[in-house]
Amino acid sequence: MINKRKNIIKIAIDSPAAAGAGTLAKSISKHYNLLYLDTGKIYRLIAYLKLKFPKKFNQKLINSKIKSLKVKDLSNKNLLSDEVGTEASIISKNKNIRKLVHSFQINLAYNPPKKYRGSCLDGRDITYNIIPDADFKFYVTANVKTRAIRRYKELKLINKKISYQDVLKSIKKRDKNDINRKISPLKKTKDSLLINTTNLNKRACFLKIKKIIDEKINN
Repeated sequence: MINKRKNIIKIAIDSPAAAGAGTLAKSISKHYNLLYLDTGKIYRLIAYLKLKFPKKFNQKLINSKIKSLKVKDLSNKNLLSDEVGTEASIISKNKNIRKLVHSFQINLAYNPPKKYRGSCLDGRDITYNIIPDADFKFYVTANVKTRAIRRYKELKLINKKISYQDVLKSIKKRDKNDINRKISPLKKTKDSLLINTTNLNKRACFLKIKKIIDEKINN
């Protein structure tokens, strides 16, 4: 049974790849002084380890990494590559890895360091699997071409050889994997508010969610 800090703000965000949820969650976390965790980055970190150290990669290595994991470890730019993203989508289907990662996520969600007012997590199954009793639940999405353009621009800064068509193909493949996997698939829960970012800039998205949060916490 996990210990839970009382009177904290808990925000859960689910979204498909490159919908803008990470940028939005960071802005919200900074504004309300919440611990921010991009849960997908944990799977990306494990995927990166598998690709970088294939001969050493095993459950023992994963256990050790998760046990010593700090949020700042997830800021490695190598985790953003398309190859790592595709591998992460496959790794996330592994029951043992998922159980380990979930424990880490749940602990941070309910027990953020005391300097924070609460927590804000984004991923694929946060609203129903990690923080089912979140104070705020959002499903952030955008059409697939818009998401591919956003990811392409991100990746172009790292890898100048990548093409838009490759990124679009990769995102479609990840969507299919995330939605159809048997364990913790990506889905919108009935109690999640839909935020479509296709035609909204970062500031407009932030203000839309801020208004929803302020209305509840200020009443």
